[in-house]
Amino acid sequence: MPESVDVVVVGSVNRDLVIEVDALPAPGETVRGGPAVRLGGGKGANQAVAVARLGRSVALVGAVGTDGDSEALRAELAAEAGDVGRLAAVDGPPGHAVVLVDRRAENCIVVSPGANARVGVAAVEAAGALRTAAAVVVAQLEIPAAAVVAAARLARGTFVLNPAPAPSSAAELPQELWSLVDVLVPNRGELARLCGVAEASLAGAELARSAAGLPCERVVVTLGAEGALVRDGEQVELIPAPAVRAADTTGAGDTFCGALAVGLAEGRTLTEAARFAVRAAAVSVTRTGARTAMPTRAQLAAGSAGSAGSVEGVDR
Repeated sequence: MPESVDVVVVGSVNRDLVIEVDALPAPGETVRGGPAVRLGGGKGANQAVAVARLGRSVALVGAVGTDGDSEALRAELAAEAGDVGRLAAVDGPPGHAVVLVDRRAENCIVVSPGANARVGVAAVEAAGALRTAAAVVVAQLEIPAAAVVAAARLARGTFVLNPAPAPSSAAELPQELWSLVDVLVPNRGELARLCGVAEASLAGAELARSAAGLPCERVVVTLGAEGALVRDGEQVELIPAPAVRAADTTGAGDTFCGALAVGLAEGRTLTEAARFAVRAAAVSVTRTGARTAMPTRAQLAAGSAGSAGSVEGVDR
């Protein structure tokens, strides 16, 4: 195991079951879907792969089960991200997610936490020596809050929190965690829940006001096809997304978070890192799957997002 890495991701590992449908079902409705495809997933694992694809060293702290599927997940992650030495094995199955994707590339996801629910403080603290040397530490909320707080407490680099799935209000997250978050990365729906407002109201000036109302000075709100809103102290900037033909939005947020972490680890400003992340996410939605769609550094440099163009101008 390397003594230091650029980015450490503390989070979930799932086995995804992805099914394409013509339209997402309404409550009580049964719809016919296409073939079921089994893929690696989990926000933590996905973000770690996104970092590795973009050429930076990464370590993943989390847990899988002890069954054959868990071993397969571990092997897949080792092939992609390399360092899985902090991925614990606990009794029982790994996390699972059922992902439905419709013809408009919209999705809905149901997650069963499995081993992710047993990522404890002790496991995170055991990785402390490794994480103190990381430029960026990223966590989400698919593992217990106590483990996330432990990661934030021990991080010496920039601590990035992707509050997904979001609690019903900001007050539900521990106050200590808010005091330790350097950068918060919610999507529009997560921002709405944290602020206790209707998602439909979050546009224009109201979007900026809501971001400013959170107990964190640096916030990046992902807005899908609209790009991202960056609040860095008193400065607010909307970063538009390039126009692309979307095939599947699954994993776009994880691609964004991984790319943002890469940008910050390379010394970019928050706005520069967000521009880089918007372009990476734009490439990812042109392909199907979560990890399978994540771009490499070479693919970004080649401008493989179609009209997104090259990112070489923001790559330094």
